Amino acid sequence: MSIFTKIFGGTNEKSVAKYKTVIEEINKLEPKFESFSDEELKLKTAQFKERLGKGETLDDILPEAFAACREAAKRAIGQRHFDVQLIGGMVLHEGKIAEMKTGEGKTLAATLAVYLNALSGKGAHVVTVNDYLSKRDANWMGSIYHFLGLSTGCIQHEKSYVYEPKKIDLNEVTVEMENLKQVSRREAYAADITYGTNNEFGFDYLRDNMVPDFSEMAQRPVLRSLGEGGKHNFAIVDEVDSILIDEARTPLIISAPDEDSGKLYETFARIVPRLKENEDFNIDEKLRSATLTEEGIEKVEKILGLGNIYTEGGIKYVHHLEQALRAQALFKKDRHYVVKNGEIIIVDEFTGRLMPGRRYSEGLHQALEAKENVTVQKESRTLASITFQNYFRMYEKLSGMTGTAMSSAEEFGKVYNLEVVEVPTHKPLSRGDKSDLIFRTEMGKFKAVIREVEERYKKNQPVDYRQSRGAGRGDGGDKYGGARSGYNFGGKN
Repeated sequence: MSIFTKIFGGTNEKSVAKYKTVIEEINKLEPKFESFSDEELKLKTAQFKERLGKGETLDDILPEAFAACREAAKRAIGQRHFDVQLIGGMVLHEGKIAEMKTGEGKTLAATLAVYLNALSGKGAHVVTVNDYLSKRDANWMGSIYHFLGLSTGCIQHEKSYVYEPKKIDLNEVTVEMENLKQVSRREAYAADITYGTNNEFGFDYLRDNMVPDFSEMAQRPVLRSLGEGGKHNFAIVDEVDSILIDEARTPLIISAPDEDSGKLYETFARIVPRLKENEDFNIDEKLRSATLTEEGIEKVEKILGLGNIYTEGGIKYVHHLEQALRAQALFKKDRHYVVKNGEIIIVDEFTGRLMPGRRYSEGLHQALEAKENVTVQKESRTLASITFQNYFRMYEKLSGMTGTAMSSAEEFGKVYNLEVVEVPTHKPLSRGDKSDLIFRTEMGKFKAVIREVEERYKKNQPVDYRQSRGAGRGDGGDKYGGARSGYNFGGKN
């Protein structure tokens, strides 16, 4: 049985045949590219661009471009793309989602598609889930692109960088950050390849929509002009299920201070603890909303000394009260937010990282400030807003990678018109995946986990237990547990 039969099996024969043929072509080119000097290898980039200018397509030059990128990776960071990573690169180039298992080298596989699509001169974006990974990958993979004559930028929350090598870093863990030179945001976006988080790309887009002149924009103005149809060129989204599915409806909002309602929020923050759930108000955990009952409204009117809260206080009073309810019942300190230096700082529910400078909208942040007895800031007025779902639809070609995409394949297809391709592993998978266990209650689930952990502990087996993000009250989780948690077991020591 050939290596390709082992890798591909009998599924999707048409695609398999296409990938197999291209992989064989890339592998045949390897000795030729190994014989090139460093300068000759870098010169290939200019030659590729020239060929594109004469009418050839990215698909036409793909085998040679992938061979060049593979050879550059070997020389720059001492790593060679496996055949399955070549498959991943082709899937990403085709504007699809590559499901690659943990440890299969998604970061390295992405360089193939990034390099190829950056040759168009229109820029390529690599979207990561946090600032650390953006910085790490821009520095680590930037050496490959630099070896081939392309520039790499990195945008962070407060600073921006371009890759400028001062010292070789072969270790992804140490990450020699002196290879990143601080520049303006505009310069980072002007690079051939730009790394950043979904938040930074999205907020920069909103800010650019508010500037009076193209010269003040951070992102490439040419890509936002009518002549280009208002589209970005190409993006690869890492952990694509988290960003495009879990956070799809999350709005990015730029706001400005509005009216001061601090006293009202402080008043309602004192009233809310006196109200009873299911009697005075109801909570919808899925929608993350709190609604007063008739009994609750009457109780609040009595406390405030009002005959009718709607006519005497207006809808504004009811809105502030319901936000105070949400702050009290749905948002927990040190889980959804922290109090630091007299300020409420949001905790990103998907990454667990603090988000200084970001504020909840529609008065929720003020309600939290009143709840925690810190200074209540003025309310904000929305100036610009967009969801991740709408932002990423503005790319001419969008692709993504993750280890868990097949379970969301239908949603990717319906919402984004993105096909999911399961990339085979480099070596046979030795792990056995069992069916989900469903429990009637969350407590039942936890008891079962404890029993299982105790049994494995007696056998000296390590246990990796993971609570799914979004599980639990207040953040849209499943109250009854279900398959919201998982645990992996290692072999005997």
